[in-house]
Amino acid sequence: MRRAPAVRTACLTAVTLLAALATAPGPAAARHLPDTYVVSRAPGVLPEGIAVAPDGTMYVSSDGHGTLYRGHIGRPDLRPFPASGLETRPSTLGVHTDRRGRVLSVGGASLTVHDRHGRLLATRTASDGPLGAPDLNDLAVTDDAVYVTDWANPVIHRAEIRGGRIGPLEPWLDVRGAFPQFPARYWLLNGIVANTSGTTLLVASNGTEAVWRIGTDDRRIDRLDLGDQSFGPDGMVLRGRTLYAVLNHGAPHGVYIAHLDEELRTGVITHRLTDRPLDLPTTLARHGCRLYVVNSQLDAPPGRPPYTVSALDDPTCTAP
Repeated sequence: MRRAPAVRTACLTAVTLLAALATAPGPAAARHLPDTYVVSRAPGVLPEGIAVAPDGTMYVSSDGHGTLYRGHIGRPDLRPFPASGLETRPSTLGVHTDRRGRVLSVGGASLTVHDRHGRLLATRTASDGPLGAPDLNDLAVTDDAVYVTDWANPVIHRAEIRGGRIGPLEPWLDVRGAFPQFPARYWLLNGIVANTSGTTLLVASNGTEAVWRIGTDDRRIDRLDLGDQSFGPDGMVLRGRTLYAVLNHGAPHGVYIAHLDEELRTGVITHRLTDRPLDLPTTLARHGCRLYVVNSQLDAPPGRPPYTVSALDDPTCTAP
């Protein structure tokens, strides 16, 4: 979920974001939980991706070192996760957990799968795309597949899941057909999420400043309609019809929340959390009524320790 370059020679014309967006107060803060989590105090970590498992275990990836870090939402400090097989991967970006408790992460050309103890279960390598070597960015896990975005190529890769086993990682969809006049090298595919049934993907393209809706059966690509505005997120979370997205380019940095229609084709932005002290946020995870946002410091590498994750109240949450 890398941030787009500060200067691009080609991109869609950015339309001014809505000047005023509806906001609503969130639930009372979970005061027994930390507001800030320290990923690492070692220099150059540059945290990038995040996942929070149902039991509250938190995993954060490092763009700077390739390491995975692990902690719990009840404790303020994370520690290196002993994930074997990452020693030669200089950067780890997207990280997610699945229903089996496995930890899946991507970086460079590889998708790795670890069990909860850090034992390497599988490594899958993506092939070169139309522009060259892959730079895998983020992943979405459904019941029957893993879908992976490629920052360096306008390609989505897919690995089939059968009987719990993850198959080869293969090119699945070249997205250029949705916008053929747009330069291939500027698609810059970022976050990817799937609905519960796995029939629909939403893919963020920082280059086109848009979110693209893709049907997994017919591979049809349509632009998600969020009104007359530019909207190019980095990382995203989809919960039912609520889309949480981190923006860090072409808009005030922060978390934007949209309510989508039943088919995930159109939506309205209902909240923007842009007044929080975030440090180039890249992505987020949701657990309970809280949002966990990564402070990457990628705008000024190698950044300055400590590297952190910020917890925000989810303003859409109705739980007591």
